[in-house]
Amino acid sequence: MRTVISNLLAIYRRELQSYFASPLAYVIAAVFWLLGGFFLVVILFSPQGLIAQVAERDQVQQMGFSPPPLDVAYEFLQAYLGVLGSLSMFVLPILSMGLYAEERKQGTLELLATSPVTNWVVALGKLLAVVTFYVAMILPLMLCEAIALGAAEPAVAPTLLLAGHLGLILLAASVLSLGMFLSSLTSSTVLAAIMTFALVIFLWIVDALAQAVPGWLGSSLTHLSLLQHFTGFTQGVLDSSSVVLFVSYSLLGIFLTAQSIETLRFQRT
Repeated sequence: MRTVISNLLAIYRRELQSYFASPLAYVIAAVFWLLGGFFLVVILFSPQGLIAQVAERDQVQQMGFSPPPLDVAYEFLQAYLGVLGSLSMFVLPILSMGLYAEERKQGTLELLATSPVTNWVVALGKLLAVVTFYVAMILPLMLCEAIALGAAEPAVAPTLLLAGHLGLILLAASVLSLGMFLSSLTSSTVLAAIMTFALVIFLWIVDALAQAVPGWLGSSLTHLSLLQHFTGFTQGVLDSSSVVLFVSYSLLGIFLTAQSIETLRFQRT
């Protein structure tokens, strides 16, 4: 067990260092931060934003009417987490595209496949590293959220914050894990990114079908839809079945990746 953990940490550190040393990763992070900041301003300060809605309600109240209550902090957090989830769907294929495709391109995948380190350990170490980099990407935006929510009265419930951001990370881990498997199938990082983006499109289609199809089929699609479960997290619903689903998708990606590398090892022997 000690050897397994040591190998896992070695893979994790190597992969994480490669992300923090990559200029492309910083470009991706900068674009993500720029768009995240832009949409934060839009949600709060645009003519149809929450601040304008609050001002309009104040005017209605001064006229003697009683508008329905508006939880500004809740509405902001739900909308902003939804935006971050959508932005992440465009960024995650780029983060996962080189996990194995780059190893194939550089010719180091064969060495990795025939090394004493198990495929599961390699896949798990790579996944943990890219998820860690993703968490580092969303930290500055979480700081902006904290500043925006700092003036909320009453304060936002900690469970809402915890559930929303946990859902965001679990969603990212699921997509990155499946993207890692697709990356293991090709030596082209561009092709790996395209295949993962196609997977993201498929997830959106499944989500739309789940809402449009009635009966048991719609219910089944809803249960399998990552986006539906993520929406529940943004609403503060910390559902154990959703956590199990996200973890299952992540494990599926690791399993498929390990099998893919095992197939390569078999071909080489």
